[in-house]
Amino acid sequence: MTARIGRRALIAGGIGLAALGGYAVGVEPMWRLDVTTYRPRPPAWPDALALRVAVIADLHVGAPVMGRDRIAAIVDAANALEPDLIVLLGDFAAGHRFVTSKVTPAQTMAELSRLSAPLGRWAILGNHDYWQDPGPWRIALAQAGIPLLENRAVRLRARAGPFWLAGTASMLAVNLGHGHFLGLDDLPRTLRQVNDSAPVILLAHEPDQFPKVPGRVALTLSGHTHGGQVRLAGWSPVVPSRYGNRYAYGHVVETGRDLIVSGGLGVSIAPVRFGVPPEIVLVELGGGAEEGVRV
Repeated sequence: MTARIGRRALIAGGIGLAALGGYAVGVEPMWRLDVTTYRPRPPAWPDALALRVAVIADLHVGAPVMGRDRIAAIVDAANALEPDLIVLLGDFAAGHRFVTSKVTPAQTMAELSRLSAPLGRWAILGNHDYWQDPGPWRIALAQAGIPLLENRAVRLRARAGPFWLAGTASMLAVNLGHGHFLGLDDLPRTLRQVNDSAPVILLAHEPDQFPKVPGRVALTLSGHTHGGQVRLAGWSPVVPSRYGNRYAYGHVVETGRDLIVSGGLGVSIAPVRFGVPPEIVLVELGGGAEEGVRV
C-alpha cells in the first residue's frame, strides 16, 4: 500500500511539474500581457508636472513568442493607455535560438511606428541589439520616425512644464568573450547636455547603471533583467546583473533616487517565463501616492 501511494505521489508530482512547465513555456510568455502602473514621487520631480509614460522593454522579436501579431497587440495595448510619452528600452533583437520565424527590424518597426503619444516615441538599444549588429535597428527606427537616444538628451515640454529625456548606450555593448564586456554608455557626457534645471528622466537598458546615476536625475527607467524571467515570492534565482536581486524588478528607491525596472515582454536565453508575466509599464509622475498595480 505504501509503495502504491508513493508511486501515485510521484506520478502526481510529475504531472504537476509537466503542467507548470507547459504554463511557463506555452502560456505565460505567449498569452499573458499585463499593465503594471507605478506612481513614484521622486524628490527631483515637481508635483505639478503631471506625466504618463508607457514603457516597452525587451521585445526580443521572433515567433513563436514574439511574432508580428503579438507586437501589434502590444502596440494596441500601449496606445489604449493614452500616455503622454512612450519609451522603448531596447533589446528588440531575439535573445535565444528558439525562433521558428524571424521578424526583421523593418517589420518590427512597421508595427511600432503605430505607437502614438503627444510627446513622441523614443528609443534606446539593448545589449542584444548591439551584439547582433545595431545598424539595421538604427535604420529601421529612423524610418519609423522613432528617435534613438545613444548617449543623448533632449528637452521636451509637457503641458505643465519642460523636462529632459536622456538615454545611454548599453553597458554590455561589445562582447569580449569569457564573460567580459565593453560598454558604450557615457552617462557623464549624456547629462552634460542637460543645460537647465528642468527634471530628467534617464533611459538606461541595464539597471546596473543606477548606482552611478546622480540625484540630478529624477527617475531612471531600465529593462534587461526580465525580472529574472522566473520569479518566486519576489525572488529570482538567476538575474543578469552584478547586483543580483537588488535591481531585478520593480520600483527601487536608494538615497533619494528612483529606479523602475520593467519585467519586459519577450524572453532571452530560454523561452520561459514563470511568475513574471510580460508587461507594459505605465509610470504616472506628478502628484498622488506611490503605488504599484498590476492589471
